[in-house]
Amino acid sequence: MSDLAIRNLFIIPTIVFLIVFNIFPLLYSLGYSFTDFRASTNAPANFVGLDNYRTLLSDPFIWRNFTITAKYVIVSVTGQVIVGFGVAMLLNREIPFKGLLTTLLLLPMMLSMAVVGLFWKMLYDPNFGVINYALGLGKFEWLADPDMALYAIAIADIWMWSPFVMLLSLAGLSAVPKHLYEAAAIDRASGLYTFFRITLPLVAPILMIAIIFRTMEAFKTFDLAYILASQPTTEVISIRLYKMAFQEWQTGMSCALAYIVLIMVLAITNIYIKYLNKVKER
Repeated sequence: MSDLAIRNLFIIPTIVFLIVFNIFPLLYSLGYSFTDFRASTNAPANFVGLDNYRTLLSDPFIWRNFTITAKYVIVSVTGQVIVGFGVAMLLNREIPFKGLLTTLLLLPMMLSMAVVGLFWKMLYDPNFGVINYALGLGKFEWLADPDMALYAIAIADIWMWSPFVMLLSLAGLSAVPKHLYEAAAIDRASGLYTFFRITLPLVAPILMIAIIFRTMEAFKTFDLAYILASQPTTEVISIRLYKMAFQEWQTGMSCALAYIVLIMVLAITNIYIKYLNKVKER
């Protein structure tokens, strides 16, 4: 068998798979976003042009969902970067059982989102939850409090995905040339100076990659928010999209909302990538 035949044998099925399960549904839903189609009825889909997009973009409740989502993304991703990078700095040295410790720290990100949601729901339980007992908060209801529920969900997300940032940060830290630290030590540079002048600039590109991935995922968060709390203050845009599509059966409208979310995620990612390219050029 020739090299061309072997290449086609592997590539063609992959392309067909992507077209059937990714590209076709994407284009199919795009068509529905311009209609008033409802999956719960047998009524034909009527073309309404950009009406769905106009309705959504002028709806103050949708913008409230986007605001909640933005707040969640900022808190969650910032926490993951601080915790993940901080732990990576602690692990970036010779310590006993370093490999075992790193593996154990990676366990949260290997768990199912549903399992993590139920696990933290028990931790937050006002009657027997460990968190209230450890902090001495009595029977404080984290998930029922409209002001704290979103932060409670973000804490669970930080616990789960900080290891991802830690793993990428460790890869970046291990690639920093040792002679730079040796030269800084000879010049009697302070630890703070070494961190901001050597460590952070050299790790910044891979740290930006971690931020890009985590921002994209946090913006689309559904599982944790849906399992942990049902407060109006925790209704991120993905939950609003779920309710619109599968509870209210506004199929056309929900397809339009999905594309608005997609465009926003692409726009945010593009901004990050442009900044990443600038960081690499330094």
